[in-house]
Amino acid sequence: MAERIDDQELQAIQQVIAALSELDSGARTRVIDYVFQRLGLKPVTEQSSVLPPSSNPTEVLPPAQTRRRQVDVRSFGTEKSPRSANERVAVVAYYLAELAPETERKAEISAADITKYFKQAGFPLPGAARMTLVNARNAGYLEAGADRGTYRLNPVGHNLVAHSLPASGSARGNGGRKRARKRAQDKKKPRSGR
Repeated sequence: MAERIDDQELQAIQQVIAALSELDSGARTRVIDYVFQRLGLKPVTEQSSVLPPSSNPTEVLPPAQTRRRQVDVRSFGTEKSPRSANERVAVVAYYLAELAPETERKAEISAADITKYFKQAGFPLPGAARMTLVNARNAGYLEAGADRGTYRLNPVGHNLVAHSLPASGSARGNGGRKRARKRAQDKKKPRSGR
């Protein structure tokens, strides 16, 4: 029976490696980190604990702890350049779930976290942090947490931060907003010659 379990484990390992081999290293990291989080597993601390006795060490991915980069929320916020309060909430939630130091890491965020980490990131503080979380949930980036007033990043929010930010063509988008604002101002001005 033990031999059959080993065969199942080796088959699972081969399937995981095959699925990940097509991805770049950053995508591999995100997938492995998400799977660990989803299954409630702690990161593997030693490679030897995941190596089958006869396997090649070069075929095994590095431990999760060595894959995670350490970055502060201000640098991460600058890198991702969120353009709205909802996107800023998603960036903070992602940071706390994935990149924060181990002592600060958490899967769920609250209004207190919004105030604290918006300040640290240099983001404009919202008038009502609690409503900012509700708005980000309504925008589709968060889902309700275990306790009242807590929220966690859902797959849409995760993908936004991990894959879509910073938004490409953001300068073009700002120019479009500026032109629309200018047209609106021109309409308000009284026309001469009437």
